[in-house]
Amino acid sequence: MNRQQFEQQFESISDQIWDFAETRYQEFCSSTLQADFLKKNGFTIERNLGGIATAFSASFGSGHPVIGLLGEYDALPRMNQTANACERQSDRPGTAGHGCGHNLLGTGTMETACLIKDWLEEEQLSGTVIYYGCPAEEGGAGKAFLTRSGCFDVLDFALAWHPGSKTGLIKEALANIRVIFDFTGKSAHAAAHPELGRSALDACELMNVGVNYLREHVKTDARMHYAYLNDGGDAPNIVPAAATLLYALRAPESSYVAELYDRVSDVAKGAALMTGTKVSYRTVSAYADLLSVPAMEKLMMAAMQETEKPEYTEEDYAYAAKFMLLPELSGTADAASIDQTMREEAASALASIDTEILPADQTINLGSTDVGDVSWQVPTGLIGVATAATGCALHTWQIVAREKVLWPIRGCTMQHGFYLLLQNSCIPVRNFANTFRRIISSRKENAAIGPCCQTL
Repeated sequence: MNRQQFEQQFESISDQIWDFAETRYQEFCSSTLQADFLKKNGFTIERNLGGIATAFSASFGSGHPVIGLLGEYDALPRMNQTANACERQSDRPGTAGHGCGHNLLGTGTMETACLIKDWLEEEQLSGTVIYYGCPAEEGGAGKAFLTRSGCFDVLDFALAWHPGSKTGLIKEALANIRVIFDFTGKSAHAAAHPELGRSALDACELMNVGVNYLREHVKTDARMHYAYLNDGGDAPNIVPAAATLLYALRAPESSYVAELYDRVSDVAKGAALMTGTKVSYRTVSAYADLLSVPAMEKLMMAAMQETEKPEYTEEDYAYAAKFMLLPELSGTADAASIDQTMREEAASALASIDTEILPADQTINLGSTDVGDVSWQVPTGLIGVATAATGCALHTWQIVAREKVLWPIRGCTMQHGFYLLLQNSCIPVRNFANTFRRIISSRKENAAIGPCCQTL
């Protein structure tokens, strides 16, 4: 099989996962597709990993180092977008879509696992590679549950990547907890007997107001946002007896997220008290902050700099320019022509795809990720790779639209950086002991700053 045929296999897998667009813990088709492919290619498969139906591992080799590669394949709810359409357009309104690039993420990581397997065989080296099919990164904390089940205990270190619009190190990620608040009131006729009703929806709205005031008195890098899971119904003449909120609370340290949890819960209790309702709440997922390992980051940066960059054509740059996020131009008479001019200029200047690598002292902002939980269990390296147009933000329709095309797949060839990382600079296997000692020492220094606060 030549290189083109090899890569076409993964292009097909990525496109199929894009079509499946399965949300957290429902990734049955996506996980089966990956597991079956890896089994056919000589990996030993363990399904139902950690007791999760859509999680699996695929391993090859024996002995140390034991290399873990973290894949994902879940989509985002209500993010469907027509492929290749450069304006907001959905062919299946209300359904899920890959707005965070996880079809590329899992595919690129699988490709890396296969390359490492081939390398170990060709060089006849000791070493084990394990690909982890991880479900529910989006709001489900799949890796946190796998970590708690001990699924990563066998690893010497783990590697992961994430698609985006920039290439570079990811050295930080916010800790995150998701909490459901259920308010229960009493229904009544809103006009005839309002005095008999106790509005659960009022309680939700008062809670949100209270949290908005709380924002003035938390750290500036903390984040608190919410969504209604039950907005009380659609009949205004009925006092809503039930309403539900889902809150996401984030901060750079897990310990501060735990403090936010207590304070926001107090706000919920106050809202219930003010409205004569009752509130119950439960944690549904939690992510640890990312534990940086400077020694690994140094090696990964060197590998990225040494890896040959993907080559793009003028057509690639012109296509990418259609999806660039530009400054808002509303209110100007010639907004459309200005918009088109800016895109054409970006394409001609080869600026619609960012091919540079961020300096080592900078980090890509990823928000939160359950890779953080793995990082507190084993040394973990995480990088971002430019697969999207310049300026494209994750969780937008632009990300969904451009994923099912050829040029973003070329960005996945940057995952060969992981192969070069292992073969040439990070863990050349032959010098495993010395390199591993440096990584462990570097990790301990950062971990000593403060232990991870378990919120799950």
